[in-house]
Amino acid sequence: MKLAIVTAYPPSKVTLTEYAYHLVKSFRQSEKVTELILLTDETPEAKDINFTEKGCKITVKECWKFNSYGNTTKVIKALNETKPDAILFNLQFMKFGDKKVVAALGLALPLMSKLKGIPTIVLLHNILEQVDLGSAGFTTNKLAQKIYNFIGTTLTKLILKADLVAVTMDKYVTTLVDKYKVDNVKMIPHGTFEIPENPSQKLPEGPMKIMAFGKFGTYKKVESMIEAVEIVRKETALDLEIVIAGTDNPNVPGYLENAKETYKHVPQLTFTGYVEENQVEPLFVESAVVVFPYTSTTGSSGVLHQAGSYGKAVVMPNLGDLTTLIEDEGYRGEFFEPESVQSLANAIKAIVTNEAYRIELGETNYKAATAYPMERITNIYLEEFEKIIAKKS
Repeated sequence: MKLAIVTAYPPSKVTLTEYAYHLVKSFRQSEKVTELILLTDETPEAKDINFTEKGCKITVKECWKFNSYGNTTKVIKALNETKPDAILFNLQFMKFGDKKVVAALGLALPLMSKLKGIPTIVLLHNILEQVDLGSAGFTTNKLAQKIYNFIGTTLTKLILKADLVAVTMDKYVTTLVDKYKVDNVKMIPHGTFEIPENPSQKLPEGPMKIMAFGKFGTYKKVESMIEAVEIVRKETALDLEIVIAGTDNPNVPGYLENAKETYKHVPQLTFTGYVEENQVEPLFVESAVVVFPYTSTTGSSGVLHQAGSYGKAVVMPNLGDLTTLIEDEGYRGEFFEPESVQSLANAIKAIVTNEAYRIELGETNYKAATAYPMERITNIYLEEFEKIIAKKS
């Protein structure tokens, strides 16, 4: 199978790049895939396709840019040139841009590829029906929220024209089927990127690292985490380092730079900036706790699956999709109330002051992560493509 994937891809700063990297890493090792065609966003640096494992040929076509009105035309042109047997879209609603028209044009691409006769699957990481538009950083204006919801419903109808729409949580399937009366939605788990064998619970010498990982500025805020760790330091006198790993959300440029300036008086506060793929593992391995300083959730969490794969204890807000993931996939963590810095401090304190509890959480999360390796996930996608191809022929 000659498989095309439309996605942002490292070293891109657009969302879902890391997920794309691990999808590609797994797909290329399948005997069913003869060539992978990456239809990616443009980046100044070369795409990261230097895999050490044996795998199929990879062709990269940089054919779209965040917030460009020409994306649709360029992607279709790339499809005409490469002629894939099947196509997978790695999407969320703001994938192609935060301008409404650009976003809409990009999300019409699955329908266009299906109309061209290409078996088409959309992996949709979030659905607007499950997003709190205010706390997720879209808008708090009630009229604007109604407009967003109308646009979101229209765009979802477009996306559902694909042969199959894959979502990462059962409740998303229920929501889409009930609202849109469709039968082409399937739950395919998020999957776990890397699964080291029996990760050690021993921490390196020096301060215990309290780490948050992601793209920050909308519903992922670092202020509460920094202030919470300061409280824990005062209450316990423990040697703690705060690690903010990642970059600004593209919609909030300059957010982390402002945070760095605001909290420059705080000792042992590290902002890593963009994390290269080969630095992800040491970042997690060296951390005692992974914190999710979120005010909202917009889908299944890749960071939670990563934390699980490295056997890490996690601190999470008691809300939305994270709570559902805990219930559905067997992860465990210490919960906090998302608007309370003291609640977050209490949750961090409960783990850093109790090594046995930290280890117990980490081992439970590792067990949950091993249930869904990426190889299993990509095999499910290939099986679904084979069903679509058989049906079309």
